[in-house]
Amino acid sequence: MKNLKSVLSLTVVITLSVNAFAQETPVLASAKTENDKEKKKAVKSEATTESVKEEETEPTFTLSGSIDTYFHSSFGSRNSSPLSSGYAPSTSFADLKGFSLGMVNLIAAYSGEKVGFVGDVVFGPRGQAAVFGTASGQAIINQAYAYYKFNDKVTLNLGQFNTFLGYEVISPAVNFHYSTSYLFSWGPFNHTGARLDIAGANGFVAKLAIMNPTDIVEFNPVNTYTFGAQIGKTSDAGGVWLNFLYGDQDGKFDEEDGSLQPGDASAGSLFQGDITLGYNVGEKFYIGLNTSYQTVAAGQSVAVGGAIEDAGGDPSSFFGVALYPKVTLSETFALGLRAEYFAIKNYHLPLFGLDNEGNGNVMEFTLSGNYKVGGLTFIPELRVDMTSENSFNKKFEAVDKKILPTLNLAAVYKF
Repeated sequence: MKNLKSVLSLTVVITLSVNAFAQETPVLASAKTENDKEKKKAVKSEATTESVKEEETEPTFTLSGSIDTYFHSSFGSRNSSPLSSGYAPSTSFADLKGFSLGMVNLIAAYSGEKVGFVGDVVFGPRGQAAVFGTASGQAIINQAYAYYKFNDKVTLNLGQFNTFLGYEVISPAVNFHYSTSYLFSWGPFNHTGARLDIAGANGFVAKLAIMNPTDIVEFNPVNTYTFGAQIGKTSDAGGVWLNFLYGDQDGKFDEEDGSLQPGDASAGSLFQGDITLGYNVGEKFYIGLNTSYQTVAAGQSVAVGGAIEDAGGDPSSFFGVALYPKVTLSETFALGLRAEYFAIKNYHLPLFGLDNEGNGNVMEFTLSGNYKVGGLTFIPELRVDMTSENSFNKKFEAVDKKILPTLNLAAVYKF
């Protein structure tokens, strides 16, 4: 999972995958106007009119967030860390044994006519796993950005913000499923940089961003930057978004760096293309989709004598696709499925068993219910992961399983 990326130095130092309710710039509610008949009936003084105008443009401050907790168990597998024994799927968050804590999420937002900010902090295991790339080790700031609206169409965001790639998000209060997909877990979580949000006509939207390498959030120690872009089309029924990332994630070697040793290696540039869509098909049925391809080129290596050379070799990559059908059965209960295929090539990530050429794949099916009582949502969830190679332990024996069933029972309160 993402908080373990620091140990995955096989091909990349830091790997890079809709938006949380605090992710996007807060949108001011448009002021209501009276119709012609009402205007004829009411005669307002100049002082009253001025007070109404001031009220309409008054900045607002909001505090929102969530807490979550869960029970997790597997069937026929021993209880220890995912990458070493396969007790839980090698995806983010819902992977701790027994009764476990997720996180406390507090989101403060100040929305003005032209300017504002979002301060989003997280506490607990899920929060620490989400903000793993902090140099200070604090790992509590999920988002911290200010924004300036040039006009109604263009907004500049500056700071740390959740990724705009992918279907799922960090906050369990926004996701339908409590456990997360491989596509989400092994794509980006957070970015720090500058992002332009553009709202076009007829529901077209776009984003342009220049950022630190993905999930390096407090400052940039590697002196390379990542470019991001999005173009989308939205409507009352839903929308479709095409997303891109490109950039070197771990920097370039410097021959004057005295700490370099023969055999040291760095990855080349990363490219990721991602498509996300979600539409309501009638009043009861919804369908979502996410597909993504990420590739990292061979980078540099240090030869005997300290010379820096091109590493050569083929790039590594992953490809995945996930479907999200959901049916609403009543005002309080809905049932949804996630069906995902995720494939690794050339040792891109050691998440599960790979063959001798570093290739492997997994299919996972997650069936979840959402039962809502006020701000509280209960999420019972049954998940099955099936890998192409042996990846999971059978109780206390050696790795000899390709199938891992797991159970999650979660409670999420949103306020």
